[in-house]
Amino acid sequence: MAEQLGKIEKPFAEPFKQGKKLYLVPLIYLNEDSPPEYKERCNRYWQQVAEQLGNLEAKIGKVSRIYHESISQSGDEGAKVVERANLGSYQIVKSKCDSGATLEAFEEKELLEEVMDWERCLLFGFVSEKVANKVSEFYIEVAKKRYEVMAKRISETLKGDEAGLLFIREGHQLQFPGDIEVFSVFPPALDEIHRWLRDQAKARQEEAEGKPEEAKEVEEEKEGAGEEQEAAKKKHNKETEEKREEAKD
Repeated sequence: MAEQLGKIEKPFAEPFKQGKKLYLVPLIYLNEDSPPEYKERCNRYWQQVAEQLGNLEAKIGKVSRIYHESISQSGDEGAKVVERANLGSYQIVKSKCDSGATLEAFEEKELLEEVMDWERCLLFGFVSEKVANKVSEFYIEVAKKRYEVMAKRISETLKGDEAGLLFIREGHQLQFPGDIEVFSVFPPALDEIHRWLRDQAKARQEEAEGKPEEAKEVEEEKEGAGEEQEAAKKKHNKETEEKREEAKD
């Protein structure tokens, strides 16, 4: 069970200095055309993440290893991909690497690409329920393998009493190795982002009330209050893959 930052006082932090530790940071995404108020909240979020990580490092241990969702390259090459994919997390990655941390290759490229392709298929929707179920099964199967690889990479690279830093989106299904103590970084700005997304969905619902032709679209927006982050994530995944291919050349 992950400990939440801010509830660990320094005297009680002593036992956690021994053994493997992982600082978990939820990834948020934004597009260039995101509303200014959303960008403002995202910028505040990353500032607070940096502050809370500094607090964790002072109490429990300095970051030695960094793991980032969608990154299958290590070191400088991996950092270049992070920079193009998510500037907020990149600034923290660069700061920690400049202080001696190592960015690890977290993903297996082939599995990542398979997951991304199945996600695209699911977004299109289907006429046949049979086909929809089959595609969903393929997606779940590949996603499970992907998370297993992630857990293995952490287990194999995080050593002794080291502290790792993980950037991964909310709603992930990663099962952490049993010998690692996980600490969740959850700044106040994350609640603000969630609230803003819910308010936007509610406003769109109220605006569309009494318009039957928009009912289906509104219901989808209501169920997925975080669709802005998901859309941004998929866009960044695509851009990340393109930049990864460019890096090869």
